[in-house]
Amino acid sequence: MTAPPPDQSTPDLSDMQRLLAIMARLRDPQGGCEWDLAQDFSTIAPYTIEEAYEVADAIERGDMALLREELGDLLLQVVFHSRMAEEAGQFDFASVAEAISDKMEARHPHIFGEGHHEPTGREERWEALKHAERAAKGATGAMDGVALALPALMRAEKLQKRAARQGFDWPDTAGPAAKIVEEIDELAAARSEAERIDEAGDLLFAAVNLVRANGVAPEDALRAANAKFERRFRAMETLAGGRFAQLSLDEQEALWQRVKAAERNPAA
Repeated sequence: MTAPPPDQSTPDLSDMQRLLAIMARLRDPQGGCEWDLAQDFSTIAPYTIEEAYEVADAIERGDMALLREELGDLLLQVVFHSRMAEEAGQFDFASVAEAISDKMEARHPHIFGEGHHEPTGREERWEALKHAERAAKGATGAMDGVALALPALMRAEKLQKRAARQGFDWPDTAGPAAKIVEEIDELAAARSEAERIDEAGDLLFAAVNLVRANGVAPEDALRAANAKFERRFRAMETLAGGRFAQLSLDEQEALWQRVKAAERNPAA
């Protein structure tokens, strides 16, 4: 009796195993990819950050096909780092998956523990668990563990939140608002380039504090502002018929006001 032909639609390896095998082949010193073999953690890190932003961009666009593709690109970054670590005898992909699984179970004792119920004070308990994790890694201060590679705006918010949990925070929005005025004056009074950089940073940090005090995520707010500015600028270019750069500042401002008015009253 002849055996039936193998089902070509079913791979011999699972999809995850297949991806791991592809990366191993690419990093094989004998016959692997020259570019992949030349990489290390530091050279791949920028691509990892870029792929995370592209995932966020796909979500912003609401494009599910693109999101699937970008999530795959991001997953490849995890596999790449894990493969390099495995080659160095540090850890492998399985231990990465095990570590995050352990962490998520530990952070959700009400789901995976003996008592399957939603506890009160969820946010406080979540922060306490993360604090315990940081302490176990040797953290001694509130600022320990805030990643240096975070975008500066996001890192400023995280640093401020850590300080606020220690009681170091304004009780209302009046304090951070006054601080912005103070920092504007100090920037205007700066004389050297070093002073201007220092005071400009203080001004931006103070702006993050005021936005946070108003209950708004600074990164989300600035992303929305960027999108709005880009949308309006493109509309001005369209209205100018390719002559925008030749217009006077007053004429450009008139177009800006026209675009703003059109956005606020689309039926007008």
